[in-house]
Formats: sequence, C-alpha cells, structure tokens
Amino acid sequence: MIKHFISLEWKSFLRSASFGTNLALKIFMTLGALYFAAMFVGLGIAVYFLIEDAGLKPFETVNKFLIYYFTADLVIRYFLQTTPVLNIKPLTILNIKKNTIVNFVIGKSALSFFNFLHAFFFIPFSIVLVKEGFNPMQVVFWHIGVFSIIYSMNFINVLVNKKDSIFYVVLTIVGGFGLAQYYGWFDVTVYTSPFFQGMYDTSYLFLFPIAALVLLYYFNFKFFKNNLTLDTGLAVKSKEATTENLTFLDQFGTLGTFLKNDIKLLKRNKRSRTTVIMSVVFIFYGLLFFTNSIEAYNNPAMHVFAGIFVSGGFLFTFGQFVPSWDSAYYQLMMSQNIPYREYIKSKWWLMVIGTVVSTILASFYLYFGWHIYLLIVVGAIFNIGVNSHLVMLGGAFVKTPIDLSSSKQAFGNKQAFNMKTMLISLPKLLLPMALYAAGYYIFSPEVGLLFVAGAGVLGFAFRNKVFTMIEKIYKTEKYATISAYKQTN
Repeated sequence: MIKHFISLEWKSFLRSASFGTNLALKIFMTLGALYFAAMFVGLGIAVYFLIEDAGLKPFETVNKFLIYYFTADLVIRYFLQTTPVLNIKPLTILNIKKNTIVNFVIGKSALSFFNFLHAFFFIPFSIVLVKEGFNPMQVVFWHIGVFSIIYSMNFINVLVNKKDSIFYVVLTIVGGFGLAQYYGWFDVTVYTSPFFQGMYDTSYLFLFPIAALVLLYYFNFKFFKNNLTLDTGLAVKSKEATTENLTFLDQFGTLGTFLKNDIKLLKRNKRSRTTVIMSVVFIFYGLLFFTNSIEAYNNPAMHVFAGIFVSGGFLFTFGQFVPSWDSAYYQLMMSQNIPYREYIKSKWWLMVIGTVVSTILASFYLYFGWHIYLLIVVGAIFNIGVNSHLVMLGGAFVKTPIDLSSSKQAFGNKQAFNMKTMLISLPKLLLPMALYAAGYYIFSPEVGLLFVAGAGVLGFAFRNKVFTMIEKIYKTEKYATISAYKQTN
C-alpha cells in the first residue's frame, strides 16, 4: 500500500497544472540543497580545528552549545519545513487501514531534507573526533543520541505547528536563556552540556533521546489517527462571526472593496497573518549585514540586498501568492462584472502600504548612519516601482491554490512561509544589487543609490502601462488559473 501512495504522490506532481513551475522550483531547491550540504560538510570538518585554535576544547564546546543549535533548528523548521500533507478524503472510503495512511504521512516528514542536512555536519565531525583519538564506540553512541534529538525536533515541529502558542512559549524561554547567558546573568548550558557530554561518556544516556523519539512518534501517530475522520479532523469548525465595516475605504469604489477583503484576510486567517509577522522579522534581517558581524556580507552589493529585503518582506511573502490568496472563490469572482485592473491595483496598493510601513519601522537603522538607512529607502523605492510589478506578473504563472482552512485540519499544509517563496524572490534581488554595484565601483556610493532609486522611479512613472500589460496577461491565463485552482492536491 505504501508503494501505491508513493505512486499517487508522483502522479500528483507530474499531472499538476503547475507542473512546470514546480519542476523549476525543485531544480532550484536541489541546487540550494547541494550548496548548503557542501557548506555543512566543510563546517563539520573545520569546526573542531577552528575551536581548538581558539584555545577551547572542541568537543566540550560543541556539546555546550547544542541546546541552541537544536532550538535554532526547531525555529527554522517551524517557518520553512512543510508539514505532512495528503489528500485523505478519497482514501477514507477505501479499504485501507488508518495505520497505513498515518504511517505514510508521518514518514514523509521523516524524509525531509531538514533532517538529512544535519548529517552533512555531524558525520564529518564524528569522523574527525575518531581521528583525533576519541573512542569510536562512544562517538557512535553520541552520534545516535544527537540524531535521535534531530528527529525528535522533526516530530515536535509537526505537533507545534498545530498549536502555535507552544512554539512561541518555548522560543521565548530559550531566547531568554540566551540573553541571560550573553549578559552573564544565568548560564543554562551548565545544566544541558553535561547531558550531551554524557551521551559520549556513558553507555546509556543516548538511550533517553531514543526513548523520547519513540514517544514523539507515538504522539504524532495518535494525533493524526484521531483526526483521520470526516466528522472530526476533516470537518470545518465554525466560530462566532464578527463583522468589520471599514467604511473609510468606500470612497475608493471597487478598489476599496478589494482592499477591505484583503485587510480582513490578513486579520482573520493564520496563514496570511503569518506573512505580516514574517515581514516584521525581515526588518531585523539587516542587522546581519550592517553590524559587520559576518565578513561575507560586508560589501556594497550585499548591503543593497539587505535594503531590498528589509523593506520588502511583506511584498515578497504576501505578494508571491497573488492571486492564490483568492483561489477559494476565484471562479465566482471571475464570473462577476469586476474590472480586473481594480483587482490588480488593490493588491499593488496593499504591497506598497506594507513596504512603506516596513521602511518607517526600519528607521532605527539610522543608528548605523544615514547611508545605511538610505540603502533601505532606495530599496523601498525599487520595491514599489519595480519588484511590486514583477511580483504581480509572476503571480499570473504561479497557479498554486491556497486552502485557507487547512490550518484547521490535521493533514493540512499550514505553512505561511516556505522555501519556494524565497526561491521565487531571488531574481528580484539581483537587479538592484547589480545597479548599485555598478554605480558604486564606477562612480561613487551616492551614484549607486541613484541608480537603484532611479529604476524604482521609472517603474512607478510607467505603472499604468505596466498594469495594462499585467492585466492582459492575467486575462490570458484566467482559464488556466481557474482550472488549476479546482485541483485539490
């Protein structure tokens, strides 16, 4: 039966209306995976000697900070790892055991690249430990314990994705421990590192992570199995309805009506609301670039990359899924006498508002100097004038429906932000980097800023012509989009 499930998943991928897009994304994701795998292998080999050169004990130091390593892994999984997804409604009427369906879905999450990636670090590191004279058998015990914890993080992520409050509580506690250790108030590693070290020093402590892994698998199994029914896990739960008039938008006519729908979407739905949270998180992404904490980021091209990203978080996370946000009622909307141009303009204005708000919130970067903040401002101008149009244009060809009710289902994909969004965004970052670098190296930093801002101003000036072109493309792709949105896989 598992073989049949795999066959169905493969056919679903090949026969999808968005097969071309999915294939291109898979290729980009594979290249990205190979890059990160190579980086982890290099780090796994070099970290022992880098720590040793710093005058510290390598193995003890790694064990000391494993608690933060696993926490960072859980955070990354929460935002990027796709939770198990399977269209199970047709399967519930067939003679297929529930245990088989549940085991297959949970097994899909166990095969995630987020689990295998760690092997590219810990296997080389373990080999180095053996070569440096550590007991091979004890290293194997330690290695088994570490990977049991990694897979435990995988199953914790699946459960936490169903209860976000738990994730934020855990993140707050561990983040508080990190700050307390940084300022010397309290060192949580004093209590955690003996356990990780004990997985090597003893012949039994590694069994505790294994036991935790088995329990977490059992809890996941029970959770999904209990929700594998049409009248519980797959039923749509009703809540008390609330209304918001937002009458101040009525003065904008049809445009205001669309804006009201989008604002309500952002406020009421978890999937879309998370895009707002992520856009706020992206504002602080620039700290990695402007504090000179990472040498590779300390160059002009990467600085404007940060400026684009800081101001365009909402544009990239929300805009990439236009018009997919409306996929549930897209057929109804297309059957109405609605000017398509007004629909496009409403999405564009929402992204413009999000970009302006992000730029204002990022004003604390003035601490690093006017030039740094100007990088963010010209990045915002470029996002408004160029990237907003590119995002809208790309939306016509990304025909991936979004089930806004999936966050209520045990087998739904409730990730609001994922790696695909990031990969689609990359081309929109390369052009401003090239413009700024050309102006910076040929003339001066100020000219580089003018190049980027000038491109944004030109895009804004010709926005009506761009809207006309985008409208034409959306109308051409309308029936293909409707057909894609009818698919349930």
